[in-house]
Amino acid sequence: MTAIINGKIVTPEDIMEDKVLLLGGDRILGVTDGIPDADRIIDANGGYILPGFIDIHSDRIEQCILPRPTSMLDFELALKECESELLHLGITTMYHSLTLYKDEFFGKSPIRTKENVKKLAGLIGNIHNRSHLIRHRFHLRIEIDNFEAYDIARAMIESGQVHEISFMDHTPGQGQYRNLEIYQKTISSYQGREVANRSFEEILEYHRGKETLSLEQLRELAELAHAHGIAVASHDDDTVEKLELNERLGVDICEFPITIETAKAAHEKGLFTVVGAPNILLGGSHSGNMSAAEAIQEGCADIICSDYYPPAILHGIFIMAERYGISLSDMVNKATLHPARAMKIDGDYGAVERGKKADLLVVEVLDGYPVITHVLVDGRVTAQVAYRR
Repeated sequence: MTAIINGKIVTPEDIMEDKVLLLGGDRILGVTDGIPDADRIIDANGGYILPGFIDIHSDRIEQCILPRPTSMLDFELALKECESELLHLGITTMYHSLTLYKDEFFGKSPIRTKENVKKLAGLIGNIHNRSHLIRHRFHLRIEIDNFEAYDIARAMIESGQVHEISFMDHTPGQGQYRNLEIYQKTISSYQGREVANRSFEEILEYHRGKETLSLEQLRELAELAHAHGIAVASHDDDTVEKLELNERLGVDICEFPITIETAKAAHEKGLFTVVGAPNILLGGSHSGNMSAAEAIQEGCADIICSDYYPPAILHGIFIMAERYGISLSDMVNKATLHPARAMKIDGDYGAVERGKKADLLVVEVLDGYPVITHVLVDGRVTAQVAYRR
């Protein structure tokens, strides 16, 4: 038995002080008063004891595999280095997100070919049979103008390689890029071949005339995903009408709604609404869209994810608690219990509760910043850091 002492235990409802958290094997046994006769004692040093973060949308693995446009590293090496980083940031379950793009307006990425998407999914699926640190899952992002994605997604879902799917549409003039000026600035920064060879008006004309997967195909993919216990997300909903369409397709999760009105409508419909934690750190969207902090204050953001910057989850939680007065329990739930519910894994993960897996963090606040000093996965200390003065 392991006992974690001298910590403030963050539960889904409140914060428990002057209690000891007991672990047995890979599970949480409960809380008690006083220090028991334990095999191991972990001193939280007055810090917070939280569940491990469950990140359902992150592009970080792409950056680890392809740190420069012409430097693609060995996939398993990159995955192992990536998980070491994620572990120390408190992310104990990661849904690695990878997109099947058709065009190259956002730059050519060799990782996003169908061969490499399948390769990474296979690696994520079998890494648990070898030495590993965290729980790896695969989030397949399906760009709706990629016709090959339909057959690829079906095969990957049926083979058990996918744990979440999302429907993406990066067409300019709607969604994330309603503002065409921001879209032009964004694609120019990627310096893709198709951008260099076409005028901006030609790019817009291409998008106006392109074909997309049918609503029936998207509905079939959603139904197949649900039949395999896989959650389905929409992406960048910018109107209530689009949200209602995605709801009819069978979507469970609304990722990155563009407006507060859309976020509120998604929340009212019972969809899990996701915002990016970097948005909190930046004080707003990098694409000029909805403020995540405002959505959280308005009560219409259920989940925070790291999106493209994994440290943002930890810092976003404490910023919202300290600057905006949102309870720490509520903010922790948005990175743990709520994503666990969205992914249908909350029977085992997402809260400091008796019987659940002992995926835990000890967080201290040093120099005004939250820092993680201990990470436990399956009840074992897998990372420990001692800060110096």
